[in-house]
Amino acid sequence: MTGGESLLEKFKITLIRGINKSKFKQVATVKALGLRKIGGSVVHNDNPQTRGMIRRVSHLVKVENA
Repeated sequence: MTGGESLLEKFKITLIRGINKSKFKQVATVKALGLRKIGGSVVHNDNPQTRGMIRRVSHLVKVENA
């Protein structure tokens, strides 16, 4: 490893349900995570902010270790 790399755990977050009738804060959280379409996935570092976002939309996403 070189530079600022570290052994942080990462999450793979996949949108599994639509956000049509979700509350505004939930829609904003899904967009802030970078999710756009059902089935779309993103990878984020494990930190308190990401965990809080996942908790808010846990019924809309699937989370796996990456």
